[in-house]
Amino acid sequence: MRFITRLSARHWLTVAAIAVWLLAMLTAFLWFQQQFIRPFSDTSVNLAQLQLHAPKVLSSPGAVRVVHFWQPGCPCNVANQAHLAELRVKYQGQNVQFYQVRQPGSQGQLPPPLDDLAALESTAQFAPPVSPAVGIWDSQGRLAYFGPYSEGMVCNAANSFIEPVVDRLLAGKNVSISNALAVGCFCRW
Repeated sequence: MRFITRLSARHWLTVAAIAVWLLAMLTAFLWFQQQFIRPFSDTSVNLAQLQLHAPKVLSSPGAVRVVHFWQPGCPCNVANQAHLAELRVKYQGQNVQFYQVRQPGSQGQLPPPLDDLAALESTAQFAPPVSPAVGIWDSQGRLAYFGPYSEGMVCNAANSFIEPVVDRLLAGKNVSISNALAVGCFCRW
């Protein structure tokens, strides 16, 4: 008890500043969680509809195609874009092509080294429910995967849904997955 009464005003001010900082950090975390942590989709994604409305470059035979759906200003992009850059390095020289689809009506560019990804147009029928999202088309032009990069707040090779799909496709195996059950950091499309 004597210790508390012996603290100077400077010490009390330091304690108060730390308490205010902790309260501000907790408030910011709760706000972020309420705004951006959500399920990928409230309903199952219709792979057949997405395939039907895919651009010709995706629905025709060719390489395995990975399509990154994103929107400028979404704070959930950061980890996914870093992971996408790692994927490009990992699959460089293999039969894999990368594309991007930016939310219609938005302005912005992907950061280097992703700023050279070929852009595809988004339509109401060729869009995810949230972003960031990814679509993967096999070498026959069939949609093999559509959903999030991973589950959770951040995406990396350890928790990614992408590498196993691309690896199976490169090995000549068939894949057809819609993953709408994941919960993570997403912005409404």
